Amino acid sequence: MARNFHRSKPLEAMSELNVTPLIDLAFALLIIFMITAPLLQQTIDINVPLESARPQQDQQTEPIMLSIDPSGQFYWGNEPVADNEMEARLQLVSETDDPPVIQIRADAKLPYQRVVNLLDLVKGAGLAKISLETKAR
Repeated sequence: MARNFHRSKPLEAMSELNVTPLIDLAFALLIIFMITAPLLQQTIDINVPLESARPQQDQQTEPIMLSIDPSGQFYWGNEPVADNEMEARLQLVSETDDPPVIQIRADAKLPYQRVVNLLDLVKGAGLAKISLETKAR
C-alpha cells in the first residue's frame, strides 16, 4: 500500500511525529556509551592472575588465616610463627592440588612494610588467591 504524502487540508496540524531525529540521537548515544564504557571500567592497568579452566568443585576449602599483631609477629591461625617457618608452611600449602585462599589480617597501626613482607612470602610460595581483611566504616 503506497503512502499518500498530500494532505487534504494543508493548514491543519500534522498528527504524525517524525521519529528519525530521535532514532539518530539514540544511535549516537549508544555509540558513545559503547566506546566509553570499557574505558571507565579499566582505569588502572592491572594484569590479573589467570585461573585454570577446570570446573569448580562443590566443596570449598577453608581459607588460611594469616595475622600480624601490632608488634609485627606473624600468626598462622592462632599460632605464632617465625618468618622462616611461615615461608616453609606457605611452600607446603602451595604444593597442594587446589591451594586455598590466603586471608591476611593486620593491625591498622602496623608499619606497612611488615604487611608487604608477608605478601612477598605468600607470592614467593606461588599462591595467587589472597584476601586482605578490612572493617567497614
